[in-house]
Amino acid sequence: MQFPDSELIINLNGSIYHLNLLPEQIANTIFLVGDPDRVPKVSKHFDHIEHKVQKREFVTHTGTLDGKRLTVISTGISTDNIDIVMNELDALANIDLKTREEKIKKTSLDIIRIGTSGSLQKEVPVDSFLASSFGLGLDNLLHFYAYEKSQREVEIEQQFIDLAKEETSMMIAPYACQGDMELIKKIGANMHQGITLTAAGFYAPQGRQLRPKAVLAVDFFRKASHWNFGDLKLTNLEMETAAIYGLANILGHRALSCNAILANRATNEFSKNPKKTVEILIEKVLEKTIYS
Repeated sequence: MQFPDSELIINLNGSIYHLNLLPEQIANTIFLVGDPDRVPKVSKHFDHIEHKVQKREFVTHTGTLDGKRLTVISTGISTDNIDIVMNELDALANIDLKTREEKIKKTSLDIIRIGTSGSLQKEVPVDSFLASSFGLGLDNLLHFYAYEKSQREVEIEQQFIDLAKEETSMMIAPYACQGDMELIKKIGANMHQGITLTAAGFYAPQGRQLRPKAVLAVDFFRKASHWNFGDLKLTNLEMETAAIYGLANILGHRALSCNAILANRATNEFSKNPKKTVEILIEKVLEKTIYS
């Protein structure tokens, strides 16, 4: 079956629509960062850069480090952009853009987020690092996709729904997905681990109140921080992880979200040197990816 022009949009130069990338311009190991300015902060560690491509907020550098080919790409903020990036990366890997047909032999990408996050736990302090065991999405993105039961963590979803019913009158339909356990062991072994809550925005969706009043006030998130699933607590709050995990599971890729904790909502602290904290996380993730 050929994907029609309206569904698989290809630029005049043969590249995929939003990312402006050709299949040969991505590696099988891909780092996702939100901020376009963070892309060169990762690629400066490469021994060599082959490609630099930019379209809108999507900046991509592909190169090598100690003989291993790597790609780093900026996604911008939130799950709507993750939807674009994950689908277009998969298309580059698993659809022949010339014939518009799905490839018989599939490629499984390693997709590793190097991002920032706010902690919900005093025990996960500012300037520490966290590898997300699960992503719990409040943004609804994955509800637009068909999925197998094994691709989502239904028990986590139901337990969180029950919690939300007790604390708020707002209708919440979360989705929960697991990160790749091999990548967690390889890269996140010495980091905090837990369940990452992915919100649909930065202010009211995360309980922040400036002039508009939030339905989910910060008290809801403080109470939710005492909820746990087995040995794992709801550890942190951000805007991308659950969508990355959900789409990776559906598409057959391996994903891990590594978080630099810049804020602590339990103690009302913010990092005094966030740039340094992010740089340390970049170095840790690169080292573990290449040498572990």
